[in-house]
Amino acid sequence: MPGVIEWYQDIMQNKIDPRTSDWFLVTGPGPLLMIVVSYVYFSIYAGPRYMRDKKPYSLKNILIAYNFVQVVLSCILVYEGMKGGWWNDYSFGCQPVDRSMNPKAVRMARAVWLYYICKLIELADTVFFVLRKKQRQISALHVWHHSMMTITSWIGVRFFPGGHVTLLGVINSFIHILMYGYYMLSAFGPEVQKYLWWKKYLTRLQLIQFCIIFYHNAQHFWLDCSFPKTLASLLCLNASIFIYLFGSFYVRNYMTPTATQIKLSKPNQTSTVDSKVNGKVD
Repeated sequence: MPGVIEWYQDIMQNKIDPRTSDWFLVTGPGPLLMIVVSYVYFSIYAGPRYMRDKKPYSLKNILIAYNFVQVVLSCILVYEGMKGGWWNDYSFGCQPVDRSMNPKAVRMARAVWLYYICKLIELADTVFFVLRKKQRQISALHVWHHSMMTITSWIGVRFFPGGHVTLLGVINSFIHILMYGYYMLSAFGPEVQKYLWWKKYLTRLQLIQFCIIFYHNAQHFWLDCSFPKTLASLLCLNASIFIYLFGSFYVRNYMTPTATQIKLSKPNQTSTVDSKVNGKVD
């Protein structure tokens, strides 16, 4: 046990980036863990229990405003990530963290912190699902994705606010421009939803994203780069889990026979078409 404590203290005191060590919600894992545990508890137990005997909230205007803000924040993150290094500066193969006070390095560190804050804000996605009684949308994939992205983004801003790992943030933020734009338009109601035929392509982009991240980190097993192979392994493992979860979701919702086809093959039976199979967002 003393060895574990010393190992933890060494990481938290000697491995951190001093530039970000005292930034808001970065000083230690305590606040983050409380937020994530509370999020999981509310999503799975407390929220559904609270809403059990209540009518679902509409939240239309709140959702439109929330998703618009997310689109704006995602645009800022893509811009800052590109200007901070990925536009003709960073190397795809090996890019160590610049821990100096160089203005460009500090700019990237601030972008990593903003990305972390955005992951915390995105936990509200699930809160809205609960308040609208869309519990079937809160899958294991959904909760795992939000929880792990929040934790990994904290690790990024605490230990690696720049360099190699920031590619994930840039790609993820680009996809979120499209994703939250989709959700914003969907929140306007059925009049707009009928034109939103491209939901499944967002899932494809998510899959492509994690394939890129897997390869991007797997390179470090044969490249000589000053980036921890242990962290690269964890990022590869995390990307693999997401590839499996998103791939399973895609196959289940977009590659299996629809309820309509089943009904045609069995005309005497009644089938219900799941809104997710048709790409409809409730």
